[in-house]
Amino acid sequence: MQHGLPMDRDVTPFDPPARIAELRSSRPVSPMLFPDGHEGWLITGYEAVRAALADTRFSSRQDLGILHVPYPVPGMPEQTEPSPQVPGLFLAMDPPDHTRLRRKLTGAFTVRRMKALEEHIIEITERQLDELASLTPPVDLVQAFALPVPSLVICEMLGVPYDDRESFQHNFSRFMEREIDLEEKMAVWVALNTFLAELVTAKRAEPGDDLLSDLARDEDLSIEELVGISFLLLLAGHETTANMLALGTFALLEHPDQMAALRDRPELIPDAVEELLRYLAVGDIFFRYAAEDIEFFGETIREGSTVVVSLLAGNHDSAKFEDADKLDVHRNARGHLSFGHGIHQCLGQQLARIEMRAGFEGLLRRFPSLHLAVEAREVKLKTDMNIYGVHALPVTWA
Repeated sequence: MQHGLPMDRDVTPFDPPARIAELRSSRPVSPMLFPDGHEGWLITGYEAVRAALADTRFSSRQDLGILHVPYPVPGMPEQTEPSPQVPGLFLAMDPPDHTRLRRKLTGAFTVRRMKALEEHIIEITERQLDELASLTPPVDLVQAFALPVPSLVICEMLGVPYDDRESFQHNFSRFMEREIDLEEKMAVWVALNTFLAELVTAKRAEPGDDLLSDLARDEDLSIEELVGISFLLLLAGHETTANMLALGTFALLEHPDQMAALRDRPELIPDAVEELLRYLAVGDIFFRYAAEDIEFFGETIREGSTVVVSLLAGNHDSAKFEDADKLDVHRNARGHLSFGHGIHQCLGQQLARIEMRAGFEGLLRRFPSLHLAVEAREVKLKTDMNIYGVHALPVTWA
């Protein structure tokens, strides 16, 4: 039985840990002993991951039972009872609650609406590239480009004052740390919720022309639900895309042949974005709770089991993607699992795609001599965070 979730990026900074790849080959639905003694499961094969994400017997709720953590968390006490359900946090809900809240947002994230925003997103990206070009290298690409672009976009879209970005970005970053003690995690949670409660209360009193104002006009939603929805949208809207822009640039710099192919043929950028999403999968694991006994891919998963679903391992399954551990910008990577699958598939995936296309295209065009300012081994990886990426990416150019 596997003891704990393998965490070390021991092959490259971009591949799953070697032990996860071994498990996928030998037993894609594997029993796993958690650090607290719980006997749960790890799912690594592409077909099994996809099936688990679509199977509502694997619950997303955190209040049904204890979701055990598959890695040590020194600052947190051992959980002895389920977490309460947070109003509005529909990512941690099942139907019908999930359906009711998600339906409120689907109209704002249609492909047509995102397409209408594309020109403005390109303008925001170009302005940030101008800002980057005005700096004297070396610079940290995370702070100078990868984080500001999606933050500007989501702040405008939601109606969040961009001047507040340093505070909420710091708090979200601390909240996503794995080894943070309970007292500090609660302080950060309270700070974020207080900020968002004041924001949505103001929007309910005086709505503007933004997504949170549209939601605030809906009297069916409580202030608490608005806060939970805002928390999810603001976190997902900047943190994941920022990590993809930075880690994706790192991956391209480490694969100069792939970078050269994109410079020569910019029309490959949309396919390259899908391939980078597949290859990197920054939201690399999801958690589920077995709401009943489940016969699944030849295994019996008992009710109450915590199930860890590895999207990264599924994306690197060569049974689905030929030569899956290889970055290939010419690949058709559609069908990857990086936005999830089933009812919880990422609502903002089209927005993220537009931001990444604009970001990578602009960087490659404007900075043809871009390269790392440090050795690749010196780039600090976010192995300590719940969303993978790099803490900083020092780059320079001629």
